[in-house]
Amino acid sequence: MSPLSKNIRRMRRRQLLTSLGVAAGVSLVHAKEMRAAPLLDKRLFPPNVPPALKPGTKVGIPAPASGITKEDFERKAKAFMKVLEELSLVPVLAKSVLAGSSYLAAPDEVRAAEFMEFVNNKEIGAIICMRGGYGVMRILPMLDFEAIQRNPKIICGFSDITALVNTVYQRCNLVAFHGPMAATEFDDFTRQWFLPLVYPESLGKAGFEPLTYADARLVAYSSGKARGRIVGGNLTLITALMGTPYDINTDGAVLFLEDVGEKSYKVDRMMTQLWLAGKLQRCAAIVLGQFTEGEDANFSVTIEDVLRSRLAPLNIPVLANFPLGHVKSNFTMPIGVLAEVDADARKIRLLEPSVQS
Repeated sequence: MSPLSKNIRRMRRRQLLTSLGVAAGVSLVHAKEMRAAPLLDKRLFPPNVPPALKPGTKVGIPAPASGITKEDFERKAKAFMKVLEELSLVPVLAKSVLAGSSYLAAPDEVRAAEFMEFVNNKEIGAIICMRGGYGVMRILPMLDFEAIQRNPKIICGFSDITALVNTVYQRCNLVAFHGPMAATEFDDFTRQWFLPLVYPESLGKAGFEPLTYADARLVAYSSGKARGRIVGGNLTLITALMGTPYDINTDGAVLFLEDVGEKSYKVDRMMTQLWLAGKLQRCAAIVLGQFTEGEDANFSVTIEDVLRSRLAPLNIPVLANFPLGHVKSNFTMPIGVLAEVDADARKIRLLEPSVQS
């Protein structure tokens, strides 16, 4: 029996026990999950960081959520893989990356097993997801976070992958990356703010230097300066994880948020849910990325109005209009790294290395 078949068989057994409500099975699954979840709010030391990319590193490209169409594979994914090769990296595709008739790239067990194959494969030095879409939440209980902790490597993606990269940080105390995916554009700006974080050797950098992004186009909703560890990503996913064992801890954090295709009242509802849960009030600072394609012509209230009204009264630094989200040019956010937000100076500074050279 192949390793993939064995993994799928184990996952089906766990799902069966859980679905039947077998007390012993359920308690064992939950106990293992909770043991793997460090209480980050009590930790005073930096998280672990994965090894940096180096020439010849093999980069696994799985689809833990939705698959990609054949057209986008030819047009986007192949272009991204060519970029990796130009950087002296070796792309390795998972079998299940093309979209079929479902919004999922493959059955849950297959997507989880293919991801874990890349985790356990010593020859794979990094994992960059194919795309987001939907589906990561379905496989979180199937992932072996103890194995991920034992095999630290770069894990990167955004949108639906928000659920994966934040859980890797919280369960494994390992920095993960809200950044490029194989089905997204890798323009000059994205390259400029991705390579220093994961592949410093490609830029001739020998050691770590704090990385600062400053831009007068950033908008301050409230003033001040604060430090905290970076968490966050897609607003819809962050609210969807609330009340689950994968809820994102915002205590003392620099929380960043973005979304796509959501109308003002829906953003209001999600932000209010975070506020009612005390998630926003416990942050050290908040950074807002792009909220694209979501305006509603029926109402005069904009998404900016909603965000400003909910966040400005918090009396913590809040910066908006940051270049990340469902847009062409994307800043990579290393989840778990200590950052400083200076709303008055319109800048963000990453204070720790995100990889080990």
